Amino acid sequence: MATPPKRRKPETAPVLAVATDEREPFLVALGERVRLLRARRGLTRKGLSEGAGVSERHLANLELGVGNASILVLRQVAQALGSPLAELLGDATTASPEWLLIRDLLAGRDEAELQRARAALAPLFGAAPDAAARERRIALIGLRGAGKSTLGRMLAERLGRPFVELNREIEALAGGSLAEIHNLYGPNAYRRHERRALDLVLERHPDAVIATPGGIVSDPATFARLLSQCFTVWLQASPQEHMDRVVAQGDLRPMAGHAGRRAAMDDLRRILAGRAALYGKADLTIDTGGLDAETACRRLLAALPRSLRPAVSRGAEVRAAFEA
Repeated sequence: MATPPKRRKPETAPVLAVATDEREPFLVALGERVRLLRARRGLTRKGLSEGAGVSERHLANLELGVGNASILVLRQVAQALGSPLAELLGDATTASPEWLLIRDLLAGRDEAELQRARAALAPLFGAAPDAAARERRIALIGLRGAGKSTLGRMLAERLGRPFVELNREIEALAGGSLAEIHNLYGPNAYRRHERRALDLVLERHPDAVIATPGGIVSDPATFARLLSQCFTVWLQASPQEHMDRVVAQGDLRPMAGHAGRRAAMDDLRRILAGRAALYGKADLTIDTGGLDAETACRRLLAALPRSLRPAVSRGAEVRAAFEA
C-alpha cells in the first residue's frame, strides 16, 4: 500500500476554537495585555500584524489566549507596539532588588494611593507639576472627533491666547504628513517626533491652548510631560459621535484597514475603552455629546478654574461667554 502524502502545514495559523475554561491563564492574561496595548496605541489588528510581521490569524490566537507564542513572536509584537518585552509579559519590575522592594510596597494599592505615590515621587526626579505653567496653558485631549480643533480655536480666541495644533507641529518638525511618518518610519519614530514637538511648543508658548493628538496618552513620558505643564481637559463623546463627526468632515481615516463601518466602530470602541483610564487623568472632563460648538465652548469656559480666565475682560462677548 502506498504511503499517503504528508499534508502541508498552513502558512498562517488557523484561529483555534478552545473552551474558555481550557485556556492557560498566563496566555489569557498575555492576550488581554496585547489587546489593551494595541487599543491604547490606536492600532487595528491588521496594522499590528503588518508592523510585527506576524500573520493576522496568529495574532488573533495570541489575543484570544490560545496561541502557543514563541519568544521571537512576542519580541516582534512588543517591538511593533513600542513596548518593552517585560511590559508585554506583565512583569517589568524585576530589574533590581530595589524594583522588587518598590513593587512590593505598591502592590495591592488602589488608584488613589498610587496617584499619591506618584505625586510624592515626582519632585524627587524633576517631574513635579509646574503650577505657574498650568495656570497659563490649556491642553485638550481625547479621541479624534471630540472637537479639540474647533473648540480649541474658539477657546483660544475668547481667552486671548494663541492656539496650537500639535499635529501640525509634528508634521512641520518631521517634514511630512502624519500618514507619511507612520508609513515610512513607524509608530516609534512618530512618538519621538510627538515628544519633540510638544517640548518645542512648551518652550515657545508660555500661554496657549493646545489641541493634542488622540494617541498622546499612549506614551507615558510624553503624557506625564503634558500633565505637568498644562491644565488638561478631556473632551468626551460617545464612539458613535466620534465616528459621525470625522466622517462628516470628510475624514475617512477611521475606516482605513477595516471591512466596513461596523468593524471600524468596534475598533473605535476598543480604542476608547483602552484609553479611557488615561484620558481620565485630565484635570477636567467635558462631555460634548449632543452639543453644538458654541454651547460646548460656553460649557468649557464656565467649567474652567478662575486662574485660567483672563484677568481683565476683553469685552461683552467674553463676559457673556463666562456668564452663560
